[in-house]
Amino acid sequence: MDIFKLNSYGSLNRYKARLVALGNKQEFGVDYDETFAPVAKMTTIRTVLTIAASNGWSLHQMDVKNAFLHGDLTEDIYMTPPPGLFSFSEGSQYDSSLFIHKTQVGIVLLLIYVDDMVITGSDDVSIQHLKRQLQASFQMKDLGCLHYFLGLEVHSNSKGVLLHQHKYTEDLISLAGLQMANPVDTPLEVNVKYHRDEGDILPNPLLYRQLVGSLNYLTITRPDISFAVQQVSQFMHTPRHLHLAVVRRIIRYLKGTSHRGLFFPAGSSLQLLGYSDADWAGCPDTR
Repeated sequence: MDIFKLNSYGSLNRYKARLVALGNKQEFGVDYDETFAPVAKMTTIRTVLTIAASNGWSLHQMDVKNAFLHGDLTEDIYMTPPPGLFSFSEGSQYDSSLFIHKTQVGIVLLLIYVDDMVITGSDDVSIQHLKRQLQASFQMKDLGCLHYFLGLEVHSNSKGVLLHQHKYTEDLISLAGLQMANPVDTPLEVNVKYHRDEGDILPNPLLYRQLVGSLNYLTITRPDISFAVQQVSQFMHTPRHLHLAVVRRIIRYLKGTSHRGLFFPAGSSLQLLGYSDADWAGCPDTR
């Protein structure tokens, strides 16, 4: 399967090719170009960025060339070889991992997601040494300061770290066909309850599920839509036309706020605070 990697502004970074087991199940025009693998621990990523911002650490990014050729399988994988190949024995099994290394003068954090790496810490000498070690062991590309990671746009300065998904939001607006729609001030209408059996069922729920799935990923940097996305996520099984209208409203709200995100200020406290609220029997379907 031929794919390509884009920069944060949508320009071409490089072409890639990947052989996918049962890739024939993907449909052209639907998910043919998708390579999403739900293994990233976004809580870990945000935690690392928070610690780096709080301590004023620099953020570095590296990319492994042909990462899937460096992994060894621990189990048998069966697949039909593509035309022209008589056997297939190479594969990979990667998990997102966080490695912590304490040095004599500080600490180094290495966050790995498949073939992308984020490196930060208080010991700049050890960070450069780690980079050289990685490049000596693997074919690596040093991408410099962290700017774009898994659809997240990262901007660092002396005041802190700004994390947002502007390009991802623009792509979502295009997917919904709402480029010319007027933005709204709130993601949901005020004091409106949504029922699971209200209105006519969508004949094809694919677009609804694509949009809601994308909105869930967008909550990484947009907690202001978390409640609205939770509401529409309840209707994934049998979405109705009304539910799709609610999803479109959320996206119209994003259209006017696409540059918003999370800001992690330098010197902020790392003490974790939690808040909760309860809506007693507020669901009109289950109470």
